[in-house]
Amino acid sequence: MSKLPFELFLALRYLRPKRTFVSVITLISIIGVMLGVAVLIVVISVMSGFDRQLREKILGFNSHLTIRQEGLMHDYESVMKIVSSNAHVTAVTPLVIGRVMLETQPDSDNTMIEAPYVRGIVPRLEKDVSTLLSSIVAGTNSVTGKGLLVGSSLASRLRLHPGDKVAILSPRAFKEWRRASKGGREEAPMAEDYEVRGIFDVGYYEFDDQFVVCSLWNAQDLYGLDEAVHGLLVMVHDPERAFTVQRELEETLGPEFEVVTWMDDSKLMEAVIVEKNIMFIVVFFVMIVAAFGITSTLITFVVQKTREIGMLKALGATGRQLTFLFFSQSLAIGLTGVLLGFGLGLLAISYRNEFLLFMRRATGLELFPAKIYGFSELPALILPGDIAVICGGSLIICLLAGVLPAWNAGRLKPVEALRYE
Repeated sequence: MSKLPFELFLALRYLRPKRTFVSVITLISIIGVMLGVAVLIVVISVMSGFDRQLREKILGFNSHLTIRQEGLMHDYESVMKIVSSNAHVTAVTPLVIGRVMLETQPDSDNTMIEAPYVRGIVPRLEKDVSTLLSSIVAGTNSVTGKGLLVGSSLASRLRLHPGDKVAILSPRAFKEWRRASKGGREEAPMAEDYEVRGIFDVGYYEFDDQFVVCSLWNAQDLYGLDEAVHGLLVMVHDPERAFTVQRELEETLGPEFEVVTWMDDSKLMEAVIVEKNIMFIVVFFVMIVAAFGITSTLITFVVQKTREIGMLKALGATGRQLTFLFFSQSLAIGLTGVLLGFGLGLLAISYRNEFLLFMRRATGLELFPAKIYGFSELPALILPGDIAVICGGSLIICLLAGVLPAWNAGRLKPVEALRYE
């Protein structure tokens, strides 16, 4: 004799007919729920991983806050002291950044020309605001004298190595050339020679492909800034508090200063967050489709078991007990599908990069190109909160799918159920 309540015992019995271990219609419903949960877990975990790695890479080279002033910032040291007095600020460094023209092997005929961004740094301050100086993959991180650090992708494209010489043509040189031309003197702009001291790889393709780094003083000279800078880079204790610190600094510094957060400075980060939310909503409709499968299954069961329902009611079963009987079926299908989907989702995440490698070898298609996304592998991050929402929400949808058929079964009257039997 089973120790289970008779409603649950019959619910499981109906899901497992005598001739087969599980009915085909039940199996289809379980597979629908399983695939829905698995797809949701994979999509949301990949989007969370992409968000985390993108944030780490961007904040490894950029700061939490950037402060700019209309025009140039001349008295930047006094501004740095004011910013540093904020309790949440951990580091501040001056910023000079802009495009230059770079020529490789200036003394030979086999030259290559690019127009990367140059960024000026103060080494003793830079180590507190970025991972740049610790991301050297070849050479050293010295920018003394005419030293230059080059991004790994840019160095690969220009075939640069530590010790190579490059010539940089700055905006200041073009201004001097234009001034000389207006004065009636024909003077060609003069490029300045730099030595490649090191190659850096911060792990984000855009930075590794578009940036060269020199000392702050060299960058000021290239742009003819004298003692001025373009702005300040600011780091805070927690990146999520950057918005609070932004408001505080705006009040402290006044309206002539612009304070920009890392989120405002990176539209890609905003796009990733929006896409994650949209994908969650869109893919969740898969679960709604699976729920219709459960509804269809229970309606079929109710129709098939109309005679049994009439007999149970005639023997004294209440409408509430029969409602719980068929409601238990949606619970069993939903719970089984959610558990299997959870396992399948974790398995798919574990072997996601192996699957991408197999697809690339089998079809020749690059499903996750590093040049576009900036990562060599497909990232993923399993957050307990996301898993709880996915599994809990999916189970609730499955339960709701069984409410109407179960309620109809409980409302059947014995006479009507047995009339045509």
